Amino acid sequence: QVHLVESGGGLVQAGGSLRLSCVASGRTFSDYRTAWFRQGPGKEREFVSTIRRDGGSPYYADSVKGRFTISRDNAKNTVYLQMNSLKPEDTAIYYCAAGASVRRVAVGDEYDYWGQGTQVTVSS
Repeated sequence: QVHLVESGGGLVQAGGSLRLSCVASGRTFSDYRTAWFRQGPGKEREFVSTIRRDGGSPYYADSVKGRFTISRDNAKNTVYLQMNSLKPEDTAIYYCAAGASVRRVAVGDEYDYWGQGTQVTVSS
């Protein structure tokens, strides 16, 4: 199995930036597609971004495209989410996920492992 731990969340003003990190342990990290999801207060879980096992083909939800950047460093067992131009509607708990046999890359149920989340709060 894979254990995932997120960090980097916090409180930031609208227009600011944060960089989230997710460190994986337990299995060969390069075998897994990784993704970020988020869940705002009173809302359903929402896909944010994903990246292929080898770090290629980054893919984003329309709501964050052009503002967020996903990347990974397999040597460090870490995936990142750089978040720029943050908006109040980005306020949510952000979760890192990993899966070995992902078909529908924007669907949370396709992923096998999840972190506990890190809170991002964007004030106006």
